[in-house]
Amino acid sequence: MLQAPKDHELPRDRLVPPAGYYEVMESALRELLLEKGIFTAEELNREVETMEARSPATGSKIVARAWVDPAYKARLLADGSAAVAELGIAPGPYHLIALENTETLHNLVVCTLCSCYPRFILGVPPAWYKSQEYRRRAVRDPRGVLAEFGVSLPDSVELRVHDSNADMRYLVIPARPKGTEGWSEEKLAALVTRDGMIGTAQAKV
Repeated sequence: MLQAPKDHELPRDRLVPPAGYYEVMESALRELLLEKGIFTAEELNREVETMEARSPATGSKIVARAWVDPAYKARLLADGSAAVAELGIAPGPYHLIALENTETLHNLVVCTLCSCYPRFILGVPPAWYKSQEYRRRAVRDPRGVLAEFGVSLPDSVELRVHDSNADMRYLVIPARPKGTEGWSEEKLAALVTRDGMIGTAQAKV
């Protein structure tokens, strides 16, 4: 059995891999903008902290509100960006489209071009969402992809695949689990996962 060496036994080049092309370019551009006074280091740090604070919990809050408030869900489905803003959440510079999963319809989101993703409400996308394998197979074999995520849909359920782009993002509203009537929004939000809002999972039971 292989035993991993302790951290201090690893050479530094294994602890910190060499910077790639885009990392070098990003660093050079950042230093140039700082030098020219386009923004300060403090402003940059605040923006980075804001970006890192974004998480799927924001999306879960939106879904939970839609589950308990039919009028809000109708507004969310009609104009996702405006409905999200109602909750004091910045939807981002793109048009947000909400998709509702039901007993007869399941929605799956992908970005075949690159990795367009609603970062403002879901945070950083998972690595598999950006992979070429997912981007190809989600279109060619969506049921097979869902099965690998543990979601087996009967043939009677229609499956729709939605391709994000630079101008619009999608948010899936998972079907609300049965037996959750009367639950608070906070308790319902705990049933909503990041993958559920992409469409590769269902709400927790």
